[in-house]
Amino acid sequence: MSTILVTTEIPAPGMDILRAAGDVEVRELDHEELFDACASGKYSVVVSQIRDRFDAELLAAASIVGVSNYAVGYDNIDIAAATAHGITVANTPGVLTDCTADIAMLLMLSTARRAVEADSFVRAGSFTGWKPELLLGSDVSGRVLGLAGFGRIARATARRALGFGMTVKFCPRPPGDRDVSEDELGEFAGRVEHASWDEIVTTSDFVSLHVPLSESTHHLVDAAALSAMKPSAILINTARGPVVDEAALVTALRNGVIAAAGLDVYEREPALEPGLAELPNTVLLPHVGSATVSVRSEMARLCATNAAAMFSGNPPPHPVNPQAWARS
Repeated sequence: MSTILVTTEIPAPGMDILRAAGDVEVRELDHEELFDACASGKYSVVVSQIRDRFDAELLAAASIVGVSNYAVGYDNIDIAAATAHGITVANTPGVLTDCTADIAMLLMLSTARRAVEADSFVRAGSFTGWKPELLLGSDVSGRVLGLAGFGRIARATARRALGFGMTVKFCPRPPGDRDVSEDELGEFAGRVEHASWDEIVTTSDFVSLHVPLSESTHHLVDAAALSAMKPSAILINTARGPVVDEAALVTALRNGVIAAAGLDVYEREPALEPGLAELPNTVLLPHVGSATVSVRSEMARLCATNAAAMFSGNPPPHPVNPQAWARS
C-alpha cells in the first residue's frame, strides 16, 4: 500500500489530517535519501519543507504523484520538470501576508532604532543612565520606503508603513517594470508612488524585498545596487535569501556603504556568510516570517489537505502546476 512521506512533522491539525487519509511515514532526509525515497515506489505523495530540494534529476527518477510544500514559496522545486513528469506541486498560499509584513516592519524599526544593540547593552549591565547621544538611531516616520515587488506581502507592508507616515514607493517587477493601473492599485491609488528599480535603489531610506526567487531576481541586490543606495539606507529582506548577494552585503555593511540590514532569510540558509553575525549594524532572524501559532497551524491544514487530496486520487485545492494533474 502506498504511503505519504513527511520530511518533517508539521503542526496540528496537519498530521491528523494526513493520518486520516492513509499511512504516513515521517523521515528527515538528506538530498540523496530524498532521491532514493521518491524513486522507491513506496510513496505516492511527499509533504516537503523549503529545505527539501526537488531538482530535475530527482523528479525524472521519481515515482510519486505529488509534492505538497509546507510553504507559500516553491523555489526548492523545479516546477517545469515536475510538470513534465506529471508530478503535481501544491503550496499554502495567502496565509503569510500579515505576519510577514509585521516582520518586515519589525526589522525596519529594530534596525533603525538599534533595538538589538540596545537590549544587549542593558543586559550586559552597561546602562548607567540616560545620555544625550546614547545609541542614536534613524527615524522611520517620514522616511522613504522602497518596495521591491508589490504583491500581497508588499501591499500589507505598505499599509503599515503609511500608518507610520512613511512615503512609499514600489517597483512591481524588479529589475524590470510594468504598468500598474489605478484600478489595480485600489486602496493605494494616490497614496504610493510607482518607481523604477533604479529609483527605488537610489532614493529610498529603507529598501524592502518582496519578490519571488527567480533567475531575474537572483542577486537582485548585488554590489552595484548596494553602492547605489544611500549611505544611510537600510536593507530589509523577508523574501528569499539568494535575492541578496550576501558576500557583497557583508562588505557593504562593514565599509559603511549602507547603514544597516535586517534579514529573516539567508543565501545559503541556515549557514550565514562569514562575518555577517559579527556585524553590529544587522538584525538577524531565523526565518520566522510565518512563525505565529495561528499561521503555522493554517499552513499545516492547507498543506495536509493538499497532500490528502492527491493521495486519494483527487487534484489538490492549491496546485502550483494544475496542468500536471492531467498528465499524472
